Amino acid sequence: MTGSGTKRPKAAVTAPRLSPVRLEDLEDRGLDFRRGGRHEGARYSRLDADGLELSGADFSECELQGVSFNEAQLRGAGFRDTVISELYAPVFRAARTTWRDVEISNPRLGSAELYESGWQSVRIEGGKLDYLNLRGSKLTDVLITDCIINELDLGSAVAARVALKGCTIGTLDLSGARLKDFDLRGADFRSISGLGNMAGVVMDEYQLGLLAPLLAAHLGITVL
Repeated sequence: MTGSGTKRPKAAVTAPRLSPVRLEDLEDRGLDFRRGGRHEGARYSRLDADGLELSGADFSECELQGVSFNEAQLRGAGFRDTVISELYAPVFRAARTTWRDVEISNPRLGSAELYESGWQSVRIEGGKLDYLNLRGSKLTDVLITDCIINELDLGSAVAARVALKGCTIGTLDLSGARLKDFDLRGADFRSISGLGNMAGVVMDEYQLGLLAPLLAAHLGITVL
């Protein structure tokens, strides 16, 4: 038994395991996107793919710079060993997509429908996302830094080794989620729902203090 004057050792937290994406000898291409198309070793810059039917498309070892996917249908698409910058879409339809070894910088997304997706070794840096819907998704080794997310929906998601550093999050929904090494330290959030599913979340003492009123209400505790 630990004595009253002895501090308990802090539990170890496993950070996301990420490898940098290295691209070489890319071929500059125009708008050759198509449904179910395979795109490999290409660079796409400042293209308008709004409204296109791209379900099942596959991007491997590609670089996408300033591409607009507003209202494009990307259901079931795959992104592997790919670097994406300034991704733009007020409506981003990308349910059941696969993201593996992907780096994303400064995205501007309104409603991002990414439910039931698979993310492995994904880094997002900067940008703003109004609504990030990852319900039912599986996330492994994900790092999101310095990003503004008005609503992050992780309902029924499975997430391991996920960290949100320097992020501003309006509403975080963890209803039904299963989490391990889900690191919120350094993130600023307004509210969290699904408090009964917070096992596996890592936060600092200051964040815990901010969360105390929500936890009290969840547990039916009256504080006078």
